[in-house]
Amino acid sequence: MRTVLADARRGHPGLYGTAVAMAALALVTATLAVVDQRELLGAPLWFKPLKFAIAIALYGATLAWILSRLPARAMWRAGWVITAGTVLEMVIIVGQAARGVRSHFNTDTPFDVALYSIMGAVIVVVWLATVSIALRYLREPVDDPVTASAVRLGLAIGLAGMAVGFLMSAGDAHAVGVPDGGPGMVFTGWSTTGGDLRIGHFVGMHALQVLPLLAAGLAALSGRLDEATRLRVVRIAAAGYAGLVALVTWQALRGQPLIAPDAVTLAAFAALVLGTGGALAAVLARTPRRSPAPTTV
Repeated sequence: MRTVLADARRGHPGLYGTAVAMAALALVTATLAVVDQRELLGAPLWFKPLKFAIAIALYGATLAWILSRLPARAMWRAGWVITAGTVLEMVIIVGQAARGVRSHFNTDTPFDVALYSIMGAVIVVVWLATVSIALRYLREPVDDPVTASAVRLGLAIGLAGMAVGFLMSAGDAHAVGVPDGGPGMVFTGWSTTGGDLRIGHFVGMHALQVLPLLAAGLAALSGRLDEATRLRVVRIAAAGYAGLVALVTWQALRGQPLIAPDAVTLAAFAALVLGTGGALAAVLARTPRRSPAPTTV
């Protein structure tokens, strides 16, 4: 863990510093959620800033680590753009929460409209800056194909997850089939009565962490699994993960709560699990058995 954090700090001090600051902000907003019992749209007022602080902390730290795998100072401008954009986004979210009003989809006053418009423009810029990092990483020579594949696929799925946010902006709501602010799941607030696009947004974005962590776990099994097998496992897992993002987004667009899937959704999920599991089992079954190292007496 210390090595990862050191790499992240070296990769981009701005993104690393943002991650540290957001981790601290998460503690502050968690405390405020306990002290300040106000609610907004049926959810505790400070839960949204808390969730965004955690998400941006993970996002910033991951991107900083990714940049550490590129040549020194490569894509630093993109990193600083993302740093400035995410900080500005959080300033608006926290400021609006302090006022007791919504930050997203808020058109109540000209001031709220202006802030929401700024947030929309900023997130587009952040998304494009992340695209530029992904494109650079695609053409960068690598000495570890398994980790490189995990990062590339994580970036691609993460960008798709971020793009689900554009669907929310287009509809001026995250809920589908029901108004925003209805009954929701604990902490996440995801709708329990209709579809919720935040699910696909959340699951997709965290491919940035899940797939590299999978590659790291597989590296620990390098004595049992050869590089080709580990690479296939990462690719199959990424395909399954992308399928999950598509599935929960499709479910939300049909106005269906995550916890109340219909038969069609369940069948699609079963096919996804069986297909991914079967592919992984087939790859592992074909893995050549490595003989244990000889011992000497």
